[in-house]
Amino acid sequence: MRILTQNNPVREENWLEILANSISDPEVLLKTLSLPIDKFEKDIHARKLFAMHVPLPFVRKMEAGNAQDPLFLQAMSSADEFLTADGFSKDPLEEQQVVAPNILHKYKNRLLLMVKGGCAINCRYCFRRHFPYADNQGNKANWQKALDYISANPQIEEVIFSGGDPLMAKDHELDWLIKKLEKIPHLQRLRIHTRLPVVIPQRITGAFCKILTESPLNTVLVTHINHGNEIDEQLTRALNKLKNAGVVLLNQSVLLKNINDNAQTLKNLSDKLFRAGILPYYLHLLDKVEGASHFYVPDQRAVEIYRELQSLTSGYLVPKLAREIAHKPNKTLYGG
Repeated sequence: MRILTQNNPVREENWLEILANSISDPEVLLKTLSLPIDKFEKDIHARKLFAMHVPLPFVRKMEAGNAQDPLFLQAMSSADEFLTADGFSKDPLEEQQVVAPNILHKYKNRLLLMVKGGCAINCRYCFRRHFPYADNQGNKANWQKALDYISANPQIEEVIFSGGDPLMAKDHELDWLIKKLEKIPHLQRLRIHTRLPVVIPQRITGAFCKILTESPLNTVLVTHINHGNEIDEQLTRALNKLKNAGVVLLNQSVLLKNINDNAQTLKNLSDKLFRAGILPYYLHLLDKVEGASHFYVPDQRAVEIYRELQSLTSGYLVPKLAREIAHKPNKTLYGG
């Protein structure tokens, strides 16, 4: 059964209040899901490696009493995070040296602007779990330096809002930043990579949609959804508001052991994404970040799963299987 609670529509309308009431203690999460705390003692200790943060709307999508629930496994600290594995490091993409405050300029015609360092949910496989966000504060002073860098590089056609999660910025902050970007003549597109609407759908406010509707930049929003259980009516309604604002919706997933590492699960995800108005975009091979080796699916097995997925569904519902490799000018594709 799912966790059922009486929603307070007044409180839940304010996404910042929901964010503030997120679960940050593994024991509280376990109690909420009716799971025995004594069987998770070693897992609880892993919180000191990477803080826990799980908003209640996401918790409500988990199955009570099920320690193998695919959403629970993404959010709960695990003793496996203490394991060390060959090839896993704190900076697998070698991106901790930035060219300007909050800027990662990996690709020729586009760059990442790390708007905010925080996230609404701390996914345990996060490849930036060791990133020095303290040195890249999400504030107007640093954003202005980033804007100066973008202005000085006319080959940049697209800015990608990243983080952390860029939608941790408040609407008035995003309005300021986007309006500044609109004044840069060589910019054509804005892309926003976010998981926040998946865990707090109320983040898609009318004010945020209005900002995007009025912007002359072509806007793409890329959700991060790994499993079909993450998609519900509330999220679909929120995303419909973005579609009505003229935003293109894509999704990226990470292939995760024991969560979505089979073709039927991925097909179900693609089906639910499409019904929600989102096109599958990327299926990422796990970035080898220290503390996440227990999520890793070997490349050969990943390609087998991917080819089976290709046989199960329509081509436009098959995301690209890809890996990010440090210093490469583009993503590396797998599976043919």
